[in-house]
Amino acid sequence: MSERIASPSTTQDQDKANETSQAAAAAVGTHGLKRQLGLGDLVLTQILCVVGSSWVGVAAGLGKAQTLVWVLAMLLFYLPMAASVIELNRRMPLEGGLYVWAREAFGDLGGFLTAWNIGAYGIAVTATILYAIPTELKYLIGPRAAWLPENHWASIGVVALTIAAITGASLRGLEWGKWIHNVGGAAMLLVFAGLILLPTVALVKGQPVRWTPFTVAAPPVDMRTMALFGQMLFGALCGLEYVAIMAGESRDAARSIGRSVWIASPVICAMFILGTGSVVALVPQGQIDFIAPIPQAMRAALGNTGWGNLLAMTAIVLVELRLLGAASLLFTGVTRLPMAAGWDHLVPTWFTRMHPRWGTPANSILFAGAVALALIALAMAGVHAQEAYQVLSGASLTHYEIAYLAMFAVPLAGKAALRKGMPLWFKATSVVGFAATCFALLISAYPFVDVVNAKAYAAKILGTIVVSNLVAVVFYRMRMRGDRFRVRSN
Repeated sequence: MSERIASPSTTQDQDKANETSQAAAAAVGTHGLKRQLGLGDLVLTQILCVVGSSWVGVAAGLGKAQTLVWVLAMLLFYLPMAASVIELNRRMPLEGGLYVWAREAFGDLGGFLTAWNIGAYGIAVTATILYAIPTELKYLIGPRAAWLPENHWASIGVVALTIAAITGASLRGLEWGKWIHNVGGAAMLLVFAGLILLPTVALVKGQPVRWTPFTVAAPPVDMRTMALFGQMLFGALCGLEYVAIMAGESRDAARSIGRSVWIASPVICAMFILGTGSVVALVPQGQIDFIAPIPQAMRAALGNTGWGNLLAMTAIVLVELRLLGAASLLFTGVTRLPMAAGWDHLVPTWFTRMHPRWGTPANSILFAGAVALALIALAMAGVHAQEAYQVLSGASLTHYEIAYLAMFAVPLAGKAALRKGMPLWFKATSVVGFAATCFALLISAYPFVDVVNAKAYAAKILGTIVVSNLVAVVFYRMRMRGDRFRVRSN
């Protein structure tokens, strides 16, 4: 099994669990990875990875029903996800995270497909985040830059420069990268603190405000509501497990990653509910910008002149820092997956080659940067900004949903030796999480913004996931066949 160590078979055998953690640490050491991430870094990383600036706009589309829908989404998906991350990471605190968990549970093909889908998600959502930067700049600069998001060449130029910067930072490693992530997480906390206070500011200024974040109202039962709920259920709340990809670069990963989930979770839930309440209070429902709702709300409450303009610009700059931090984090995770899979000989060892000075997977980093830029260029071809954003987001989330199905299936259908001793409550929460993820996956093809062609949109979303995974299976089979041929030749 290459240089990986199998997980302990029972929760009762703590000695074996300790041996696994020690052996995992030794394996990481042989590859030159440094444990740069402490508990504080991990907490900020969780907030950075889970809390996206656009999701309060998506939820605000439900109006006063947003609180009820958020609570349902957190009960049906967020809690099962948190349980799975804490339990599986405690058993298998290894570099690669969910990829390793799936490989131990379902074998090489299961692990490879999980890594493939997480990698596709990571690259696509990095592109999605970066694609939003021109729209954020529109709000930062003001009416003079209203043309920027719809000018494809200008948008690609801005995004290309940003990808180049992120690629350079990734090559330098987490010694620098963690500070980019920490600044992004802190910026998101500050932005949401300001967003939550905005209705009070608007009231002081005498503006009309509809602030009712704790109102419990039932949403209309229609396809648009179901699509919005599916987006909130999975798209807004997923990501707690992502930091486990870097378990081999975290100090005392078996404990610290679980503790980061406990600390960050109540903060994350409060940010979503209260932040959405502010958007609902300040922006008319039919005018919500699904790409950049926070800058839009800032401008609505603070205006475009004087101190209000300066505060709004500061908040938008903080949102930009969060976008850069999140893109850097997701990009870093993507580059670790082929490295970990290469250690297990599931992909060419070309992806495992480390930078001689900084000890980072240089080839994997350069490859991911090129793919992200190409993906943005393809997504922008012939569509408007909001539709391109939704295509990128939808295609990335469907891949991630496939990976999450594998995570929730570990205690339900994984290898018997791995499932033995897993508590009943863990299996129960996994059933709930699996069902919620299935719903989100099925509803993801329905657009909740106006698109040029709804059927073409659905075909892009569902077709992407089918073709992508077929390509993955073909690649895996060819790789395994080539390995067997080389073994026989030798």
